[in-house]
Amino acid sequence: MAKITAAQVKELREKTSVGMMDAKKALVAADGDMEKAIDVLREKGVAKAAKKSDRVAAEGLAQIAINGNTAAVVEVNSETDFVSSNDKFQDLVSVIAKAIVDNKPADVDAALALSVDGETLQEKITALTAVIGEKLTLRRFQLIEKTDDQVFGSYLHNGGAIAAVVLLDGTDEAAARDVAMHVAAINPKYVSRNDVPKSVLDHETEVLTEETKNEGKPENIIPKIVEGRLNKFLSEISLADQEFVKDPDQTVAQFVESKGGKLVDFARFEVGEGIEKQEDNFVEEVMSQIKD
Repeated sequence: MAKITAAQVKELREKTSVGMMDAKKALVAADGDMEKAIDVLREKGVAKAAKKSDRVAAEGLAQIAINGNTAAVVEVNSETDFVSSNDKFQDLVSVIAKAIVDNKPADVDAALALSVDGETLQEKITALTAVIGEKLTLRRFQLIEKTDDQVFGSYLHNGGAIAAVVLLDGTDEAAARDVAMHVAAINPKYVSRNDVPKSVLDHETEVLTEETKNEGKPENIIPKIVEGRLNKFLSEISLADQEFVKDPDQTVAQFVESKGGKLVDFARFEVGEGIEKQEDNFVEEVMSQIKD
């Protein structure tokens, strides 16, 4: 019998998204032959994910779980938005979010190794992939910690297309939820302008300066114009300076202060953001079939 190495197990897991023990058993059954091991898993119905590994999973759900002073925001992806309405998928996303907030794993790999009811999260994901027939992945998560004097506000838009959690100091959950709704709608990048990295400021200043020069503005007033435009830029990307969506006459910071509070932190996940989605070209598909 061939000796099964850790490298082989790792390779098979990467190709099929199955759990470590399933991968090892399949390799043993196939006497170390990688392709036969994949066939073994597929015959068992465990590795439908193998055929899906090249697909883009850019749909799915974001979810929020809170346990005491810890909040977790997670994103679990599928290939189509149809899966988002599947009860089993929704339940899986909730199980994943709860396991993460309860155990506070360091990264996605650690999260996938978490055990729930005798199965790892990876094994649960793989099992449902086999049932649904689509590639499912835990893409990312973020943990936010608070003190006893702070409050979380959370908001799920459209059932989990966008998830937002806000952390406030010295006020109530109702105010925090209002700010979470604002974060979901307006998508700030930073809590305040003081959090914007110098590299971002320098780049924007350079771009605005060139833009203003190209407009033919007098050299002596260019710095003043750039300063004004930079302030506008900062007010658009920093949560504290944004016009509050429920009352544009005040900023978010002013709203929170009116409730006796202070902005501390936030997290916002929009499903699929940053993923380059595959776009099917129907015309090209038909023409390619005609040519064949």
